[in-house]
Amino acid sequence: MGARRPEAVNRGPEAYAAELVVVTGLSGSGKGTVLKCLEDLGYYSVDNLPSGLITKFAELAKSSPKTRCAALGVDIREGSALRDFPKIYRKLSRELHTKLVFLEAEDATLVRRYSETRRPHPLGKNESVAASLHKERRMLAPIRELADHIIDTSRFTVHELRDAIAEKFRGAREESKLLIAVTSFGYRYGVPPDSDLVFDVRFLPNPNYIPQFKRLTGRHPRVARYIRGFPQTQEFIERITELLVYLLPHYIREGKSYLTISFGCTGGQHRSVMMAGEVRKLLAKAGYKVKEVHRDTGRG
Repeated sequence: MGARRPEAVNRGPEAYAAELVVVTGLSGSGKGTVLKCLEDLGYYSVDNLPSGLITKFAELAKSSPKTRCAALGVDIREGSALRDFPKIYRKLSRELHTKLVFLEAEDATLVRRYSETRRPHPLGKNESVAASLHKERRMLAPIRELADHIIDTSRFTVHELRDAIAEKFRGAREESKLLIAVTSFGYRYGVPPDSDLVFDVRFLPNPNYIPQFKRLTGRHPRVARYIRGFPQTQEFIERITELLVYLLPHYIREGKSYLTISFGCTGGQHRSVMMAGEVRKLLAKAGYKVKEVHRDTGRG
């Protein structure tokens, strides 16, 4: 990895109100992966935007709350219009907080990737991939000189590349962390189809058979206290929380931005409701964004 930057530019505070990340580099070096990672981090992402529209896109990024953090991909598919990009980018960098990420890799790695995907190089089918890459490096050299971050992806897996990008850009976009929905449901109404993880809590004692609890839900303090009073409940909460705290960083590393964890009991009124509430509180305490959903408490 390396980084080079053109002459320093004095920017006023208003220039940093919006951020634009430009992702470019050699074909096959991982630009699509980086753009997807930035999108998962909360950036509004556009791939292969024509150079003539970049200034308009930047104006939109400055004026619209939805696009104030934006990323765009620029590459050799632009053809001869790519010659205009350095001039456009220098002008943008004086008006907007910009970062240029340039991806590259060794020729042998890129040739192997093209061989595995069986896709032609964008410069055409009349030359070998190696010859096209040599020509592409020459065409992109002026853009490479402007880069803030030069990343050699030769020895990166897709996941390692995502990690590297997330490490560089997550700081400004912390709100984009994994969003977790903890859901309760009743098996008699079916398992929620959007569930990523499903846990059956029908092994816990059922408050439905206690008359004073029958018409309450697991959110009521007395019902929750009754369910928590059994040793298997406490052990299950501890074990499931430990498991989830272990799993969640791996889901984040894989690029997952939304996860639904479902707890089911017979009717979705007591045990699953109490358990969803407990796990939601524990995951929130661990620093995760969690919302609590009780699908079936209005039924029955």
